[in-house]
Amino acid sequence: MTPQLTVMAAETDGINGVALSVLIALFALVTVAGFMATRFMRADSMESLEEWGLGGRKFGTWITWFLLGGDLYTAYTFVAVPAAMFATGAVAGFFAVPYTIVLYPIIFIFMARLWSVSHRHGYVTTADFVRGRYDDRGLSLAVAVTGFVATMPYIALQLVGIQAVLEVAGLGGGDNIIQKDAPLFIAFALLAAYTYSSGLRAPAVIAFVKDILIYLVIIVAIVYLPGQVGGWDAIFGAAEDKMAATNEATGGPTGSFIPGAGQGWAYATLALGSALALFMYPHSITASLSSNSRNTIRRNAAILPAYSFVLGLLALLGWVAIAAGTQPIGLDGEPNAQLVIPQLFEDMFPAWFAGVAFAAIAIGALVPAAIMSIAAANTFSRNIYKEWLKKDATPAQEAKVSKLMSLLVKAFALVFVLTLDKQNAINFQLLGGIWMLQTFPVIVFSLFTRWFHRYGLLVGWAVGMVYGTVGAYNVKNPVTGKAFGGSLDNIPGIGEMGYIAMTAFVINVAIATVLTVALRAAKVSNGRDETIPFDYFADADDPRVQKDLVEHSSHETPYGDPDDIPGNAPAR
Repeated sequence: MTPQLTVMAAETDGINGVALSVLIALFALVTVAGFMATRFMRADSMESLEEWGLGGRKFGTWITWFLLGGDLYTAYTFVAVPAAMFATGAVAGFFAVPYTIVLYPIIFIFMARLWSVSHRHGYVTTADFVRGRYDDRGLSLAVAVTGFVATMPYIALQLVGIQAVLEVAGLGGGDNIIQKDAPLFIAFALLAAYTYSSGLRAPAVIAFVKDILIYLVIIVAIVYLPGQVGGWDAIFGAAEDKMAATNEATGGPTGSFIPGAGQGWAYATLALGSALALFMYPHSITASLSSNSRNTIRRNAAILPAYSFVLGLLALLGWVAIAAGTQPIGLDGEPNAQLVIPQLFEDMFPAWFAGVAFAAIAIGALVPAAIMSIAAANTFSRNIYKEWLKKDATPAQEAKVSKLMSLLVKAFALVFVLTLDKQNAINFQLLGGIWMLQTFPVIVFSLFTRWFHRYGLLVGWAVGMVYGTVGAYNVKNPVTGKAFGGSLDNIPGIGEMGYIAMTAFVINVAIATVLTVALRAAKVSNGRDETIPFDYFADADDPRVQKDLVEHSSHETPYGDPDDIPGNAPAR
């Protein structure tokens, strides 16, 4: 760190009053917007999952773009990706960029089909689709529980992002738990209140503010900061030197400047596996199904890569922080790489702009946290409460349970963050990605074919879940020796390091295929299908879809085909 930067950093010790004031003002602005969001595309009633949980399925191209961008590029993304670049380099950090580029052609292929069949039958979750496709409660429950459990630590990580900002701003110190965590309690309470009242419309409105702030901060940072630390030659040189330096704890290099020999499998499988898993999460599906047509989905698959460009610039800020000599130290006096971007902004920018940057990260946590809690709540309400606990639940009862569950999952996330080591949240989020990828065959393969047998898919999912969980548990942290030390392990039969989720996925598909051949040969029933080929191409202006959407309001028709003739079951 240069003497000038050292002075700047020293002057910002303690509470940064100006930055904190700007943060509070912008936080208050989005809070008001969140409560007023009930007026946005106003509905006659919010007492249904269609309106509270999916915004009436009315969002056009730009609203969906902001909503999906706010949903997928979370505050933790903006904190963790440059932090990984800062700490260990390109393999752990920069893989996020190709992963989000590979992602969009994948969703272009299958998401429009999911949108169409979901509108045709009133599906709110992927577990709804699986239930209708196979008339199998067990397979549907497997998908629902996987999504619900995997989403919980993801919500907790959003609160970790807010905590990082508050810590750098000087809040969160002291031994008194109320004083220490009061700002996070307040943020949580406001988030819970306007999500409860406005549903998905709240993050849809707030996403506008969040994305404008994010784009503004990153463009200013990427233009201004390199000139302050000696230019890009100095930045890449400092990063290369740090990654080549010996890590005293492991005896090996600190990290990777460019993925070298033997790291190609790790880089590629991390990128591909993460891309395949991301749109299996309930919150990704919820934001997609809220759009008003299948072409809205396709247009968004084409324009969402604009966020990947910004993510690439943001990742490089991790290396800018190396050149700037940023020292991310928490209020406990311990180094914490997760603080590097907030600390870089506080060190290098005037206090008022640091406040704008803090607000961008904090608000960037609110949008995905709201959507994730709504998606998890919808999954519980539709696929556990109505399916297993109260089959005759009315749409109003479903919506009420979903609202209450959205409060509970956020409360769980808050308790998780306040009482457990943050590393646990990171570990479980890592596991979440492994778990979600195991639902890909059930959901995506089934959008195109019913060749796979439901029992083969269920067993394949179970084996993939167990293999992935055990594999992740057996990876030890090279410094602490604790379990869940990473997501890479040797790929059986290849001997290269690779993403555990992809290995589990291959095993999952292989088992599903073998069992399908055996079960089909034995002529074991593959359940009843309530969908027909037309359902996967239906669009919003199709009169049959409009008619079905009216009929969906009751949700009293049981799953399955009562006359056992495939494809002629009424819409649910």
